[in-house]
This record gives sequence, C-alpha cells and structure tokens, in this order.
Amino acid sequence: MNTSDFQEISPTLPLDPGVYKFIDPKGTILYVGKAKNLKNRLSSYFGERKDRQLKTKALVRLAHHIEFTIVGSEQDALLLECQLIKQHQPRYNVMLKDGKTYPYICVKAERFPRVFVTRRLIKDGSTYFGPYTSGQRVYALMDLIKQLFPLRTCTFALTKENIEKGKIKLCLEYHIKNCMGACAGLESEEAYNEKITQIRNMLKGQYGAVKAHLKKEMATYAENLEFEKAQHTKEQLTAFEDYQGKSTIVSSTISDVDVFAIATDEKMAYISYLKVVNGAIIHTYILELEKNMDEDEDAMLAFAVPYLRDKFNSDNKEIFAPFEMKLEDPSVIFTIPKIGDKKKLLDLAQKNAEFHVLQKRKQEALRAQKVTSAERILTTLKEDLQMDVLPMHIECFDNSNLQGTDPVSSCVVFRNAKPAKRDYRHFNVKTVEGPNDFASMEEVVMRRYKRLLAESTPLPQLIIIDGGKGQLSAAMKSLNALGIADKVTVVGIAKQLEEIFFPDDPLPLYIDKKSESLKLIQQCRNEAHRFGITFHRNQRSKNFIQTELTGIEGIGETTAEKLLTHFGSVIKVKEASAEELEAVIGKAATKKVKTYFIKANAPSNPA
Repeated sequence: MNTSDFQEISPTLPLDPGVYKFIDPKGTILYVGKAKNLKNRLSSYFGERKDRQLKTKALVRLAHHIEFTIVGSEQDALLLECQLIKQHQPRYNVMLKDGKTYPYICVKAERFPRVFVTRRLIKDGSTYFGPYTSGQRVYALMDLIKQLFPLRTCTFALTKENIEKGKIKLCLEYHIKNCMGACAGLESEEAYNEKITQIRNMLKGQYGAVKAHLKKEMATYAENLEFEKAQHTKEQLTAFEDYQGKSTIVSSTISDVDVFAIATDEKMAYISYLKVVNGAIIHTYILELEKNMDEDEDAMLAFAVPYLRDKFNSDNKEIFAPFEMKLEDPSVIFTIPKIGDKKKLLDLAQKNAEFHVLQKRKQEALRAQKVTSAERILTTLKEDLQMDVLPMHIECFDNSNLQGTDPVSSCVVFRNAKPAKRDYRHFNVKTVEGPNDFASMEEVVMRRYKRLLAESTPLPQLIIIDGGKGQLSAAMKSLNALGIADKVTVVGIAKQLEEIFFPDDPLPLYIDKKSESLKLIQQCRNEAHRFGITFHRNQRSKNFIQTELTGIEGIGETTAEKLLTHFGSVIKVKEASAEELEAVIGKAATKKVKTYFIKANAPSNPA
C-alpha cells in the first residue's frame, strides 16, 4: 500500500479512538495497533518522514489494505489491541506476545469479603471490576480504598463460630490501623458490608460523595499549609477520576457470544460482527452484501449469521442482534439486548456498521469529485493546446547539472492529471560531454521512447519539455528519428514568462495564469525539476567519495567518507599522523593509508 493509495481513503477515516489492522493480499494480519485518533495515527505511516524504521517501511510496503474498528475510548482501544494481538500473533507486533493480561479488582465472595488485585478471573461468585489498562492507576486506587475503607487482608475463614470461639488472633494490620479487627469481633458484619457496598459504588463509577470528601480533605490540608498531604490527596483524586469502571471490550459479566449489527444504504448492506470469548472481543469483521430488490434487513442478517459463524469457526451458544430472526440451530440462544453491558456491546457493533456506510458514501463522493475535476482540467488543457484527444497520459522531461558535472535527466509521468510516481524515470547522460542541455535532452528522449516502442508500451498523448525553443527542437530530433513526432503532442515551457512553445511555431502561446491547464503544466514541470534535483544530489554525494582514497587497496567508500568528513580533504589526510588516523579508522586501515602515501611520494628510479 503506497502513499497515493492511502491519500484516497484518508478523508474517509474516523477521528475516533480504535484499533487498526494492516492486512496482506492473502488476508493475513501483519500488524495490530491502537489509536486515540485513527486518522492521525494511520497518517503517520505515510509521508516523507526519513526517520521511519525499516520495519515500518516493510509493513507499509507489504500491506494490501487497512481495516479498523471504532471503540468508545482510548482504554478500550488498548484492551482490544491486546486481545487481537494475543489471538492472531501478527508478524510485526513484538509486544503482548507473552500472554499478558490486564489487572482486575476482585471483591471476593465470602464472609467479610476481601478486596484485592488479580489477573485471573475465577467463576466462584466473586465480583470483578476492570480491566485496568494502567497497573500504576489500579494500585493507586487500591491505596485509596484501603485509606478510606480499612479492610482485612488475611485469608482466614471468618465464620461466626471461629470468631465467637476466638480462634483467630489480632495481627499487625489491626495495630497499624489497616484493619478494624473483624476477626476478633471488633467490627460487625453489617458495618463491614456497608464499606463493601461503598467500595462497589466506587468501582462502578458512582463516586460523587467520595469525590466530594477528597476535595474537602485536600482543601483542608492546603489551608493548614500541609502541602505534601494535599498533593498526595490530589494524586489519589486524579487516580480516582481516571478510573474506568466499565469496558465494552472486556467484560467479566459476559462470557461467549457472537454479536451482529446491520446498516444499509441504497445498494449495499454492511453486517458488523464481533466474536466474544471469555468476555473479550477476539475478532471484528465487516461483511459487505449487495442488496437485491426484494431483500430486507431481516433476510440479509439471517444469511450473514451462519456464514460469519462458519467463517470464524464460532461455536458460541448465544447471539446478540438488534431484532428477532429465525435460526436453524435450536441450541443457540438468541438475545435482543435492551440495557447494560450487552446493549453496549451491540451498540459498538452498530456504530461500526453505520460508520462503514458513511465511509463508503464519502469514498464514492470523493471518487466522483476527483473524476469530474480531472476531466474538467484535462478538457481545458486539450482545448488550450488544440489537441485531438484528452491528455490522459502526460510525460515531462528536465535536465539537471552543476557547472557541467554529473549531468542527469528526469522523466515524470502524470495519469489522469495525477502523478504516477511508480512510472517516474531518471537518466544518467552517457554520450554528452560538458554542459549541453540540448544534446542531453536529445539523448534522453531518444532512450525513453526507443524503449517504449521496443516494449510495445503505449505512448503518452502529451510530452512537455522543460525549456524553450532549443530544448524543444532537440527533443523533436529524437521523436522524428523514431517516427512518432506526428503521434504525440509536444510542447516546451519557458520558465521566465511561462510561455508555451510548439514545434515549428516561432510565436509562443500564453495561457491565462489562473487557468487550471497552465497549473497542471507547471505542476508537471516542477515535479520533473524536483525529481531531477533529488537524483542529481544523490549522484553528487556518491561521486564525492570517489576520491583518491577509494583507490587504496582495502579502503572502501565508508572509510573514505569517514576520513574526508573528519579531515576535510585528501591533502589533510595525507599530512595527518598515524595516531590521528587511528582515532578515526583504526590501526589496520591506517597502515594501508600510510603505506599508500609513502609509495606514492617515493621518487621513481631513473632508467
């Protein structure tokens, strides 16, 4: 997938948080990533950044297309990313392959319940809150709970009988005020359970009273100039406010289920599918179906459910959907969620289906707009240049040299008024000595179209030569020699007054400076100039290190470049001491350099 491919879909990408997948032509997931803003994150993979890692470049090159799933928050994106990576083990993901799970806070199902952090969900009737995407925050929240509601941490069986008989003795936790001594009957079960109720309310996000208490406490500390305590309370309040009590992506209250939602437009239906196993989403998919005249949403969803369950090998015994439908498998439970976590999961599937409808509409509108815009510009250009056909294929040539050194030429290609960068070509001028733009242009035009004819490749409708009458005449020599001068339209553009020259016409054509056709010609000229300058700069850099140093046996380009960068010239390298050279290139290479210059300076024996 290249930059131009991405630019076509970029305007349709959402600004919501979510998870994206790079997928190869075979449908294999190469990489799973998360994003706070999907459009901004995906845009960072494409562009002209030079510091991009080789792994990222390879990923973009191998990807055929990108899929994404919208979620409700950045934390949900992190959780879904974790689940998908563990499920699919993508080749380019290096993190989360160790089976890592995020922590929960457990309220244990027992008399005088304990509250603790765990990464294991055990179905014993206990209540689990989370998961939390930050271990630091979950432990800060636990510290806050312990401070506000001191609870027991021991694992003793606090039965009524054990407490009455005094079988359990008070421990250090009681003496340092971390526990109220329920094990010794110093705290009633009712009072303890009231604290558990408040903790449950906190973890559910119903924390108005607790929040007010913390703010009051922080203000009191500040008034008493106890700023360290005030700061500590502020950190607890921040952790409390940042807590995510419910996650749509991972839920301890939902087990194995398939979730379906549908959205339609005039021609297509989009079925969103979420596969949930052990309370976590492990697959997301959008199925596109073409609508027939007599099909309604019920029929299309009834078709999609068994198809997607078979495609993803799902044996989940429960299905969530937005409306009733008949299923062939009587063992499957059908549910239409109305409230709670189940409804949130269905809403997530519906949101993704509806966004794909919106995305397709945007893509069609942009495609139509581009076609209309390109046709309008090319029609104007055809009329301005009095051509017989639309110039759907344009090629532009430019020469580049520096004081006659390293002469190169470039050829850029535009298709449908847009750059086709894969078709760009550059040329090292081979037969011309010195700064001769005319001869250089004649050579590269001959080489370009001689090859196209040999390969039976279609010729462009329009050829643009960057230069005036001289460069244009040189190009025409080659085109006449190849016998194709009458098969293409050829013009030259002079830079100073933006004059358009035609072969055998002494008078230039002046196109309105605001005309879209002139702007397209200028864009072709500027792109050819940019491409040529870049290639020429690379050639100069390459030739820079082709010095006397690279002629020394055992001294390569890298070593020569180190020497020239450090010392500035070959003469200074020659004058440098062995110690100075060793500090840059080491002892072995220094010996070779010194030996070479000693032999080069030795007087030759008279005959």
